[in-house]
Amino acid sequence: MAVIDNHEPLAQQAEIGLSEAGARDYFELLKPRVMSLVVFTAFAGLVLAPGHINPIIAFISILCIAVGAGASGALNMWYDADIDAVMTRTARRPIPAGRIRPSEALAFGLVLSCFSVVILGLAVNWLSAFLLAFTIFFYAVVYTMWLKRSTPQNIVIGGAAGAFPPVIGWACVTGTVPVESIVLFLIIFLWTPAHFWALALFKMRDYEAVGVPMLPNVSGIPTTKNQIVVYAVLTAIVAVVPTAMGFASLGYGVVAAALGAVFIYCSIAVWRMPDGDVKMIPAKKLFGFSIFYLFAIFSALMIDRLVAFGISGTGGWF
Repeated sequence: MAVIDNHEPLAQQAEIGLSEAGARDYFELLKPRVMSLVVFTAFAGLVLAPGHINPIIAFISILCIAVGAGASGALNMWYDADIDAVMTRTARRPIPAGRIRPSEALAFGLVLSCFSVVILGLAVNWLSAFLLAFTIFFYAVVYTMWLKRSTPQNIVIGGAAGAFPPVIGWACVTGTVPVESIVLFLIIFLWTPAHFWALALFKMRDYEAVGVPMLPNVSGIPTTKNQIVVYAVLTAIVAVVPTAMGFASLGYGVVAAALGAVFIYCSIAVWRMPDGDVKMIPAKKLFGFSIFYLFAIFSALMIDRLVAFGISGTGGWF
């Protein structure tokens, strides 16, 4: 289906008229909720990486990753302004609401992208800067401009962008990308489809209205529910791999297994949900729990790491 652009007058007005944007509007362009998850998982990568890092360098690392994530959000909002104006959950964003001109959002995103990558490279290391640049490019170009509107697997492939932050954080400390950081990447990568398809189930009409080929709209609700269960199971399995590999304790493994069991249980509740269920309460519950799940898993990993430092007597993180 073609994207319905029924807000052209608003977009033209935003381009021609004076911008009424304030600091809050520009902050909203950064997608602060998404940015908070990026910062959290990147910080987890910093904490879990072996070795020590100067506190100032650690702060610069997290700041640059946060700014880079915000830049990706701004570029995403710039490109998606047409469909954002139609969807109920995005219609009040700064660009479709006419508070920020599209050209301003584009310039804002590009400047922040360059700033975050260059500073990270100069202050920390160029491997982490390259990874940040690739992440911004992947989210803004590969996912937003290509995958999102062309394939129902958009969120599966595009989810890689959200999975890179702990890898970047790890690289900031060690200057390497070892297999342990790839495991952290896989936890987020496999978690993303179940998380986002739960949202897509109770926002199907929005995606249908704008022609974005989300899995429920293209392949149907039964297929989507099956895929949610598959990815929930895969996520739960990979989440205990840190214990199997030896860079997390048995205690963490027990916590991860328990959280994974609840994640799978919630996904099965969605699978059992009638296809004609209008309220879709199980899908909403899964969406909410999935956010808690990811924060809990990475919190448990960091706590486990800090406890290990204390037991081994090797001192603090820095």
